[in-house]
Formats: sequence, C-alpha cells, structure tokens
Amino acid sequence: MSGNTFVPSRRDACAPSRAARELGLRRSEFALAVHLGRIRTVPDEGGGGGRRIERTEIDRLRAQDGFPETLRERVQIVGTAEGAALMDIPAGRFTRLARLGLLVPVRFHLNRYRAVVWLYLAEELRQFAADAENAHLLKGRTPESLRGQLVAGVDLRARNWRGRHLGFLLREAEEPWARAGAVAAFLAPVEVADIVKDPYERARLNHFRPGPPGTSAPGSPSSHLAEHLMTALDADEADWLRSELAHVVQEARHHAPAPRPAPRHAASVPRPAQHHAHRMSPSAVRHAGAAPRPVSPRPPRGHGAEQGTPRPPRGLRAWLRGRRSRPADL
Repeated sequence: MSGNTFVPSRRDACAPSRAARELGLRRSEFALAVHLGRIRTVPDEGGGGGRRIERTEIDRLRAQDGFPETLRERVQIVGTAEGAALMDIPAGRFTRLARLGLLVPVRFHLNRYRAVVWLYLAEELRQFAADAENAHLLKGRTPESLRGQLVAGVDLRARNWRGRHLGFLLREAEEPWARAGAVAAFLAPVEVADIVKDPYERARLNHFRPGPPGTSAPGSPSSHLAEHLMTALDADEADWLRSELAHVVQEARHHAPAPRPAPRHAASVPRPAQHHAHRMSPSAVRHAGAAPRPVSPRPPRGHGAEQGTPRPPRGLRAWLRGRRSRPADL
C-alpha cells in the first residue's frame, strides 16, 4: 500500500443550486431547510463568502426514508387560510393564536397592497393541533386572560419572527463579528451607535450586518416596511438585544480587533543640496545681478580683426600692382 488515504474535503462540496436540484427542492425550500438546520452547510473555501453542501450531507438526506417527500413536508410553509384548514379551526381563531405568540411565523412577504402575509411551518401546525394540551385553545371559548391581551392589542407575530430569524443568522455566523452583526441587524442605527461608539467597530458591524429578507428594491416602500419589521420596537426586546450586542462585541474585540487605517506619517521633503559659497570680489558682487553681456560671434577664419577689412594681396598680383603705382623711370 502507498499509505495515502482519501480524506473527504470541502472541495467535494457543491453549490446550493446544484444541491437543491439533487434533493428535489425549490431554491426557497432549500434556503428554508438550511435556516432550520435541516441541511448542514460549510463555508466556501474559495473565499466567495457563500455556503456549500458536502457530498456526504446530500447522501445522508437522500438515504432517509420517504425521500424526497418527507424532506419537502418538513419545509412546507402555509398562510393563514391554509394553516387554519390544516388545523381544522376558523381563520379568525388561527390569527388570534398567532397574535398571542402561540403560532410562530417562519417567513413573511408583502402582497401587492403592501400588507404583511405571515407564513408558518405546516409541520409545526400539525404538531400544535395534535398536542392534547392545546385542545382548549382550538375549541370553545378563548380563556379570559388571553382575551384580555387581544383586547389590549397584543400582536407577537413580528417579534416571534425576529427571534426565530436571529437564530437562523447566528447559526450561520462563523466568527464573533458576524454574530455581532446579526444581533445589530435587529436594532435601530441609533441604538447600535449608543452601544458601539467606535466608528471602525461600527463599520465592521455593518460589513456583517444582514439586511431584511426579500427582494424589494432598496429605498422602496416595501423595503422600508421590511426594515420596520426587522427592527425591535418593544422596550424589553430592544434592551435584551442591546445587552446581547454589548456582550458579543466584547468577545469580537478580544478575538480580532476591528481593522483601522494605517497611521499617517508626515511625508519627508528632501532638502536641496547645499552648495559651498565662493568668495566674490566687490565688483563681481555689484554686477552679480546684471544681465549678461551679449557675446559677438567670432570672425570667420582668415579675416581681419574687423569684419569687412580686405586682406592685403600677396604674391605676383601684389608685385604687378606695385609697379603700376610707381612713376616711370626717367
């Protein structure tokens, strides 16, 4: 034997789209199964920041009894009307139970009128209806204590969804700053700034801070409504999140301080080269600032000192010229 043993690595993992196809799930069903912890994922080693699914996890799910129907049933979601029919109760009673926090939404979406439509896990509704302890809530008159809460306007659907969604985000967080960003996602920016006063730490939080679920365009009315549902409004809920944020940020500081820009140093300006001063004569000092004198060009070679002066004739021509200038011999 060569001694080499094959060890499965995350390189054998596949993308969520491919895993959803192999498991017979729609993308929304697959994402919900991941949030619920029904499908285990691993970080993408390629550095893309996403999640991947190992081949062993896909094989485990495919080997379960009743696959793929059982897996689909575990991520089936229903609205109010369908949920009430599933539990065999009127839709009004279903809504009252959800407002009291007895039925916890798992998702929401906005319809064309921008009204919030809460969605619930069908599996949890079946379990609630099958529990004998809940029989008095499904039939007969609602208990007086619960009716008083409804009259006071209690509606815990958004709060319970936030608590569940925070659990989803914390399950996927891989480091303390990511967990801190998940907690900060449910607080208003002014609340976060009051807890985390350092701007570089707030920038680190914003890097990991997830936005509200949905595909609404940023700045649209639907996006603002989703942000409103994402933000804790009750005083006791906000206080708990503030305390949790302070605790998680403290852990993140010890784990890895928030990155900061490099300190600035004054740029060193090179000094001009120093020249040695030469002693100058007084006249040179007086004329140091005077304009330089124009330099006359040198006369052509072979000419006299003054330009235009003819050169004296030489040789036979000079002798003949000399004889002409003499008087005739008498």
